[in-house]
Amino acid sequence: MSVFKYLVVADDSPECPAALLYAALRARATGSTLVMLCVIEPVREQHWVSVGEEMRAEAREAADALTARFAAELFGEAGVEPEIVIREGEVRPEIRKLLAEDEAVKLIVLAAGAGRDGPGPLVTALAKGGLGGRATPVLVVPGQLSRDEIRALAAPASAPT
Repeated sequence: MSVFKYLVVADDSPECPAALLYAALRARATGSTLVMLCVIEPVREQHWVSVGEEMRAEAREAADALTARFAAELFGEAGVEPEIVIREGEVRPEIRKLLAEDEAVKLIVLAAGAGRDGPGPLVTALAKGGLGGRATPVLVVPGQLSRDEIRALAAPASAPT
């Protein structure tokens, strides 16, 4: 059993695959585990219970599909099977909860957006004040890196000759 886990927040942002690939390659190189956390936004109160339940079920199906697609890509490219965690709530509190529950998570890997909107809300929030709770390092991968550039960065360092 691995005593070191990388945590990546999986979402549909264009930069997310960069963080996932980097973390998967590092997990493979170090014999570690990759935890893929997908957080579903909570369903707002509905007048009709059945409408809220249907919205929740659709959100869960979308999260399952997203994480399954990412898991298949990571296995194909890095040979890593991630531990998938799907939760409902707000991202930052759910990350805090996961960190409190799993002390083997030692590093959070995020990717920064390359667009005009800046690095992304989670990267910005972590840069401003962290998550609270257990102090955990955050590694930010530039989201505009190519897959080849990510592979080169994630490759194990060779020993000096």
